[in-house]
Amino acid sequence: MLKQISVLIKKELTLEWRQKFALNGILLYVVSAVFITYLSFGARSGALSIPTWNALYWIIILFSAVNAVAKSFVQEHQGRQLYYYMIASPEAIILSKIIYNTGLTLILALLGYGVFSMILGNPVQDHALFLLNLILGAMGFSASLTMVSAIASKAGNNATLMAILSFPVIIPILLMAIRISKNALDGLDWSVSADKVLSLLAINAIVGATAYILFPYLWRS
Repeated sequence: MLKQISVLIKKELTLEWRQKFALNGILLYVVSAVFITYLSFGARSGALSIPTWNALYWIIILFSAVNAVAKSFVQEHQGRQLYYYMIASPEAIILSKIIYNTGLTLILALLGYGVFSMILGNPVQDHALFLLNLILGAMGFSASLTMVSAIASKAGNNATLMAILSFPVIIPILLMAIRISKNALDGLDWSVSADKVLSLLAINAIVGATAYILFPYLWRS
């Protein structure tokens, strides 16, 4: 399975490199969203508070992740899916998608953090906790959105269905990520965020295990 996962991840990287317009569009979205925030909220005069900075950052990262992960199964046409069905196990397919999307989401999150820091300032006090939170948030977003993308692809790539199904799964992850990053922004001790980090880990584990168990049944259909 490890060999299948590595080959499938390499395939995802190759496709992304060939279709650079998709990744460039997402990167442009992140940069333009931050710049519009800079102009709209009067950040030039230092009026952007820490809670507002935190909320806007995660909103931008969430929509960037949705745009990046939504195409996981949408770009796979029926012939290619049938080919995958014959050469790879469904577990390897879903794990490769989740791993690749986690890396892509984390890159977008780090890019957004860098752009935010340059344009809107960097109020983060605990960078280690903030980075850990980005990793856990990227894992949760990618696992949940990848599985929802697979379900939507079986329903004719219905974008409305993906939005409806992903909403109740994304909200707990987003809430935990916002609370942890708020503690990192305030520079609070790690013990204050320990229960929230464990909760986010538990949510990620549940979502990942659910996708791993249920995807083979969805794939056979």
